Amino acid sequence: MIKLGEPRRLGVPAPEARLRFEAEQREARGGPGRRLLVVDGEPTFELSFWCGTCPLLFRRLETARQKLSLESVQERLTGALADPDDGGVIDAFRTLLPEGEYLPVLLRVEPRLVVPGQEGDYFSGEQVATWGLDQFWGLPEYPHTPYYRTFETAVDASAHLYEFVVPMVPPAWNARERVEEYVELMGRGTVPTAVAVSTLDVCEPAVGLPADHYQHWGLTHFLLDGHHKLEAAATAGSPVQLLSLLALGEGLAESEDCARLPALRTQPRSARATGI
Repeated sequence: MIKLGEPRRLGVPAPEARLRFEAEQREARGGPGRRLLVVDGEPTFELSFWCGTCPLLFRRLETARQKLSLESVQERLTGALADPDDGGVIDAFRTLLPEGEYLPVLLRVEPRLVVPGQEGDYFSGEQVATWGLDQFWGLPEYPHTPYYRTFETAVDASAHLYEFVVPMVPPAWNARERVEEYVELMGRGTVPTAVAVSTLDVCEPAVGLPADHYQHWGLTHFLLDGHHKLEAAATAGSPVQLLSLLALGEGLAESEDCARLPALRTQPRSARATGI
């Protein structure tokens, strides 16, 4: 972690926000349906279910087709920021977000691109070790998108933090020439900055499941800007800055859990051993 800002109120009324968090309503019983991340009125990602005992989830939906980059700050984000409030970046992106409390955190990450079902996939590795396979499908959860893993560490003896950066569209949709430009810049020592809206979900399986039982803290960064930068960093093995706007009221975590994140994010990286 580079710098931590103060929690603050950001965003615009939900109907005016390009990005918002929503809950589907079940017509028959009226209870909450899926948790969704919505962009331009279209469901974009299905998120971890409300109960907190279901597995962690960020599942890309068929209508996820939009990036949220802003031309007005592109030049400022080509290099590193010294502080979350540097260059007016937060003020620029606040107009995209639904009104709420956010914690700005400026991170330095070294992303590793992961393809679901392949080496390093959280959903077929650590998650299966704790929850097992889906009882209906007999398969791991499937996020329907490649994603980046960046950091993980122990929270305590019974909990572990996993950090993910999730692109709004697959890396295969990125312009090759833009990725190559950033690879070249990083080779000359430039550390560009990406921007994300983030959630913290704390999930733990129900008692009685055969499992490597512990809490999974999922810190998930949904990219607003920086799709080419993240792919370039993963390709070049280089660091990139990430300005995270953590939505404090939108994850499956208590306020005290969110308050622990800055200290956890400064701990040494550690991997959890599993039976997989």
